[in-house]
Amino acid sequence: MSANVNALRSIRKVTDTEQQQTETYRYWHSLSIGDRLSGVWDVSEAAYSFAAAFKGVPVNDAQGSERFTARVQRPQR
Repeated sequence: MSANVNALRSIRKVTDTEQQQTETYRYWHSLSIGDRLSGVWDVSEAAYSFAAAFKGVPVNDAQGSERFTARVQRPQR
């Protein structure tokens, strides 16, 4: 993220669960789609690492699934 985005962040104390959910949605909707996808990727990667560690399997085990990314660009309509 750029320095400008970091400067716009603020910390808010939220005690109501509905208000917390609203703040969470507001935060994620303020991000670009690329930043949202990057966040999902990071959380997924952390979840797979946690699951592998819980099972006692090395994270980059040769027998594990191979991951790759592909970009599909659709024509503009």
